[in-house]
Amino acid sequence: MKDDILWSLALSFFMTALVSVGGISTMIPEIHRQVVETSGWLTNDQFATAFAISQVAPGPNILLMSMIGWRVAGWAGLTIATLATVIPTSIIALVAGRAEERIQHARWYMMTKRALPPLVVGLICASALITVQAAITDWLGVVLAAGVAIFMARSRSNPLLPLSVAVVIGIVAARFGYF
Repeated sequence: MKDDILWSLALSFFMTALVSVGGISTMIPEIHRQVVETSGWLTNDQFATAFAISQVAPGPNILLMSMIGWRVAGWAGLTIATLATVIPTSIIALVAGRAEERIQHARWYMMTKRALPPLVVGLICASALITVQAAITDWLGVVLAAGVAIFMARSRSNPLLPLSVAVVIGIVAARFGYF
């Protein structure tokens, strides 16, 4: 049974990594679909928590995949999920980096290169919407998310400031029995 889950994790994350244009963050809708909706490995709340921790913790964005692997199958799941995500993207990056020297002046390459940033932005926006649907379930979450988004868009402050404020608000809300 555990071997089946590990193979499913490996295949799922391997396939996701192969198409993760713009990084794992752009693939959140697909990861959510596979992990929550299709396989049922995590609930929306567990997915949202794993996503939040993976984004707050220092390190690469693929930490989300590692955390999902850990929740699904412990150390073996963490290892499989991480390797299935890192190995294909590393190979693609190596091959693409070497090929770029030869094709950098080709017209189709320059057009493709110009089309990628809007594609990635669209994928990131879709990821944000999926994450909002999974993570925000009440008015306090809406207020915190909107406040942080507006603050970060309008200021040049370090993200630790809104993170700290959100933690304090969460502690106060919990103290008053909101959670």
